[in-house]
Amino acid sequence: MALNHSMEIHNGVLQRVPEITGRHIPEWFAMLDEGPALLRFEDRVSWLRGEHEMPLGYAQAIVHEHDLRRVRR
Repeated sequence: MALNHSMEIHNGVLQRVPEITGRHIPEWFAMLDEGPALLRFEDRVSWLRGEHEMPLGYAQAIVHEHDLRRVRR
């Protein structure tokens, strides 16, 4: 999924993840890796939101960043 906002905003959201969620980005990435094998972006976002009561924008940012880093590997 493409971002609907700038990378500057995306990075700002990522910086606030630990404060808002109580967990750091690598912890969320590990949860995505160990969680259900969901392929669609929207399904992974919904899983994070439902399983961890996370605000939509933060779930989207985490999944998007996870996808970006996975592509770079």
